[in-house]
Amino acid sequence: MHGWLRQATGGLPRQFWFLWTGTLINRLGSFVVLFLSIYLTGERGFSHSQAGLVLGLYGVGGAIGTMTGGVLADRWGRRPTMLTAQFGASALMLALGFAHSYPRILAAAFALGLFAEAVRPAFSAMMVDIVPEADRVRAFSLNYWAINLGFALAAVCAGLAAQADYLLLFVVDSATTLFTALISLIFLAETRPARVGPRTHAAAPSGGLGTVLRDRTFLIFVSLNFCVVLVMFQHQSTLPITMLADGLSAATYGLVVAVNGVLIVFGQLFVPRLIAGRDSARVLAVGTLVIGAGFGLVGLAGSAVAYALTVVVWTLGEMIQSPSNAATIAALSPAELRGRYQGLNSLSWQAGLALAPIAGGLTLQKAGGAALWGGCFALCALVAVGQWLAAPARARRAAWLRERRSADAVNVS
Repeated sequence: MHGWLRQATGGLPRQFWFLWTGTLINRLGSFVVLFLSIYLTGERGFSHSQAGLVLGLYGVGGAIGTMTGGVLADRWGRRPTMLTAQFGASALMLALGFAHSYPRILAAAFALGLFAEAVRPAFSAMMVDIVPEADRVRAFSLNYWAINLGFALAAVCAGLAAQADYLLLFVVDSATTLFTALISLIFLAETRPARVGPRTHAAAPSGGLGTVLRDRTFLIFVSLNFCVVLVMFQHQSTLPITMLADGLSAATYGLVVAVNGVLIVFGQLFVPRLIAGRDSARVLAVGTLVIGAGFGLVGLAGSAVAYALTVVVWTLGEMIQSPSNAATIAALSPAELRGRYQGLNSLSWQAGLALAPIAGGLTLQKAGGAALWGGCFALCALVAVGQWLAAPARARRAAWLRERRSADAVNVS
C-alpha cells in the first residue's frame, strides 16, 4: 500500500499540491449552487421560472467567464487572473446572500457566474505549466479525486447548514473561496511561459482566440467530448424522471447517484496505475464505450439496485476517461495559448450542461425511454470510433508541439 501510494502521489511539483489543496477546500465549501434553486423558491418565495432565470443567468455569466478567464490567463497571467476571480467570487457570494430584491439577485448571480468560472481556465493552464507531461494523467486523476471528495462532503454539510440558516451557506462558501484565494496569493507563483522570438515553423500559432477556433484537431476533440458531456449530464435531468416514473422516490434517486461519488472517492487513485503506459486514444475510446454502456443499461433497469448498477458502470467509464481527456487537452494546447484552449474546453462543458436536459427531455417525451438510453449508448459508440479515427492527427499535433517547445527552450537558453 505504501508503494502504491508513493506511485500515485510521489514526485509531483510542490506547487501542484497547493493547487490541489485549494481545489479540495474550495469544493468542500461549494454550497450555494447546490441549493440555490431551493433557497430561491423556499426561502425567498420566488417562482420556479424566476429561480430558473437566476440559474440561467449564472450559467450565462459562467460561459462568458470561462472565455474571458482563458484570454486573461494568457495575456495577463495565470496568477493575477486566479486571484481576481477568486477574491471577486468570494465578495459576490456574500452579495448574493444579502441581496433581497429580484433584480439585485439576478445581477449578483450573473456576476458570480462570471467570476467563479473565470478561474477554471487559469487554474488548468497553471497545472499544465507546472506538471511534466509524463505525470499529467496522474495529476489530473488526483485533482479529479479532490473535486469529487469535496463535492460529496459539501452536499452533506450544505444540507445541515441549510437547516440552521440559509445565509450560512453563502458565508461558508465565501469563506472557503477566500481561503483558496489566500493560498493562491501566498503560495502560488506565476507560471505563464515566457514568449520567445519569431517562430520558425509556418504553422506556429501566433494569434489569439481565432487561432483556437481555427485549430481543427482541437475542435474535433472538443466536439467529441461535448457529445459525451450531453450523455453524462443525463444523470441530473432525465435519470431522476425515469426513476420517478418507475415508482422510486427522490430519496432513492439521491442514494443511487451517490454511488458515483463513493466510487470515485475510493477508486480514482487506482486509475493512474491502471492506465499508465497505455495509448491515450484507446483509453478514451474504452472509457467512452463504458460510459455509453452504463447509460444504455438504464433502459433495462427497473429497481433501485439495477439503477445503482448502471451508475457503477458509467462511473467506471468516467474514472477511466476523465484524466486522459484532461491530459489530451493539455497535450494539444500551445504553451502561450493554454488559457484560451482551456477556456474553450470549459465552454463546451457549460454548453453541454445547458443543452443536456433539453435534448434528453425532448427525446424522452417524444420517443420514449428506450430511444433515449439506447441513443446514449449509440452516441458514445460513435464518439469512441471518432476518438480512434482522430487519434493519428492528435498524435502528430502533440508531437509537433513538443518539438516546438524543445526548440523554444533552446532559443531561450
